[in-house]
Amino acid sequence: MSKLSDLKARNLVPGGKPIQHGGVAGLRIEPGATPGAGKWIFRFVSPVSGKRRDMGLGKYPDVSIAVAAADALSARERVARGQDPIDVRNQERDNRRAASEALTFEQAADQFYEANKHAWKNAKHQAQWINTLREYVVPKLGKRKVAELQPMDFADALRPIWLEKPETASRVKQRCHTVMKWCWAQGLVQGNPLDVVDYLLPRQPRKRDRVQHQPAMPWRLVPEFISSSLHAGRSNVSRALLEFVILTAARSGEARAMLWGEVDLEAKVWTVPAERMKAKVEHRVPLSAPALKVLEDQRKGEIKGQTLVFAAPRGGILSDMALTKFLRDKEALSDVKGRAATAHGFRSSFRDWASENGYARDLAEKALAHTIANQVEAAYHRTDLLEQRRPMMEVWANFVIHGTQIENVVQLKRIAKD
Repeated sequence: MSKLSDLKARNLVPGGKPIQHGGVAGLRIEPGATPGAGKWIFRFVSPVSGKRRDMGLGKYPDVSIAVAAADALSARERVARGQDPIDVRNQERDNRRAASEALTFEQAADQFYEANKHAWKNAKHQAQWINTLREYVVPKLGKRKVAELQPMDFADALRPIWLEKPETASRVKQRCHTVMKWCWAQGLVQGNPLDVVDYLLPRQPRKRDRVQHQPAMPWRLVPEFISSSLHAGRSNVSRALLEFVILTAARSGEARAMLWGEVDLEAKVWTVPAERMKAKVEHRVPLSAPALKVLEDQRKGEIKGQTLVFAAPRGGILSDMALTKFLRDKEALSDVKGRAATAHGFRSSFRDWASENGYARDLAEKALAHTIANQVEAAYHRTDLLEQRRPMMEVWANFVIHGTQIENVVQLKRIAKD
């Protein structure tokens, strides 16, 4: 007898005859109530009772021919070992039920975490994942059995931070959802209470309404800041790094971990590897003449064998607080009253300058290594426009170093302070 094919199975009609699998003895598919549907039955003689029994293996096409065959073979192996596969399945179900009656949320979270923590390559994120649950949920629900937990239980646990810390609350909710989904997959609960918990909590502010942008220096003030603050004092690694960050519009973290091996001085390109980029995509940065000069000065003071371009005085990657402290000490003006400009904010300064000076959106966004939100557009836009970005970065560098577009700086500073 030939093995059952999908073509033959799809021709099942209600009231028709069962069709044997043909490859596994005792396995057949019985027609269901609708055409092309059926249910899998595995017939065997129980080695325990000696009676003939039919074991259901699910519905077709939900359970494919291959999966049904594998399950039937597994059941036949149990028969060969003297076990009744139906009794074994019932016992496993009872064991899962007993486990669900005993397993607490804290135990479930820990078990899921231990089984999956290897998937998080970022050690900080790995620790945050379980620590947020231990901080916000375990004190209230940790000792509760997962089978007893209801949507209101999770709503009560999340409510204290739901509006006060919306970003954290959303992450904690998602992690609770993952733990309970794992419990569901294990047969420990009958559903996921987190699916409806939003209906028990007030609506959170929209993300765009709660996002706090990094304080940025108005772009017209950048040249004066560089000449009066950055170039006025004694040169050091913090000043050099900040100048390079401004010139390249790079994220400070990418520049702080920058290696000499990533720089091609002849081609005038800095290539940031994907693993150090926020979007996990390699990013090429065209180096303007002033940016190259910063690198040449760093090369002169380089310690033999040093791989970091902007290494801390005692070695290693420079702390992000080095730039923050410098900007605060200099009271670097920003577009947020009472707050000093941040290193990251200079990316906004560059973006505003590019817009107000007529540069194409694509060029500016590529310079900032921003990803395209529209997946269809992103699929067709694969070039990084490196050579087209070169002239723009040269003009930007010329502006911030020489202030060729500077006008009424004193008045602008007064406005920014007010």
